[in-house]
Amino acid sequence: MTRRWIWLQLIIGWLPVWALFVAMLLAMHPDVSLLYAVIIALRMIVAAAVLGLLVQRLTRRLPWPHPMQLKFVAIHLLTAALYAIGWMFLNSAIESLQHRRFVLELGPGVGPYLVFGVWLYVMVAGVTYAAQAAERNARIEAIAARSQLAALRAQLNPHFLFNALHTVVQLIPRQPQRAAQAAELVASLLRTTIEEDRDLVSLAEEWTFVERYLEIERIRFGDRLRIHVDLSDDARGARLPSFALQTLVENAVRHGAAPRVEPTDITVTGRMRDGTLELTVLDTGAGASAGMVEASSGTGLRRLRERLAALYGNAARLDVASGDPGGFAATLIIPQATDD
Repeated sequence: MTRRWIWLQLIIGWLPVWALFVAMLLAMHPDVSLLYAVIIALRMIVAAAVLGLLVQRLTRRLPWPHPMQLKFVAIHLLTAALYAIGWMFLNSAIESLQHRRFVLELGPGVGPYLVFGVWLYVMVAGVTYAAQAAERNARIEAIAARSQLAALRAQLNPHFLFNALHTVVQLIPRQPQRAAQAAELVASLLRTTIEEDRDLVSLAEEWTFVERYLEIERIRFGDRLRIHVDLSDDARGARLPSFALQTLVENAVRHGAAPRVEPTDITVTGRMRDGTLELTVLDTGAGASAGMVEASSGTGLRRLRERLAALYGNAARLDVASGDPGGFAATLIIPQATDD
């Protein structure tokens, strides 16, 4: 948050108090003009706001205790009294500067002045503690969301790596040289998954990773696996959760290409529409209904949906559907952040 925005919030926060003081002055002194009441109330609010900055610093040094402590209450009772006295003398100082002589501004009297000062102190301290609690809760929620995303990513990556290693194991007895080549590619992918700690990456970066994964699968399937890519230039710059496209492509390979002897086409299409990335992975495999996918024991798509919910709430989604006449399609809908 910028300093300019913080100061704007402070000014807006004091405006209702200023209006209240103007109304009180007009009610207690019907003979004064509105302009005079506005000026006097402004002077009083400026003095209160300046001292309020000291109160905010105190609340940061004196956090709200759990459970409540007598020392905490005593300190605030003392500082509330000091604030009220300081407010009275600061108003007098401002009045003295205006008249170029010492003026002790007591307004309705010392008692009411001090009561108003304590009320202002309680208001400033209360609002500050409430803001600190909200900020603390927001940090806790952010940490929890980060932890959830890290856990989901940790569950997703071993799932993918296990499948890649399974490909290597299958090749060892039949094609040892290709198995060695695939093992090197798996090691490269493992290095990337360990080093990649970002939640969001560009589609171009994600596709580079997916291409390396597909190199492994091409060693296994040969001509049975045919990949078609159609990613627009603006879509390549869009951002999406890391390993999201890889999850969809892996799902198409495992459930679309692996069970078949015939060649399987996997088409990856990415477009930007109204500030939203639409990314589709379509395969021509045996196919499966959306209900079958939802009921399956696989974790890849489910984990991906959980990550989407953690990152975007309801703004992003993963749609699945059976192809026509066969195959399977999965579409990611990812909103893109806009610069205000």
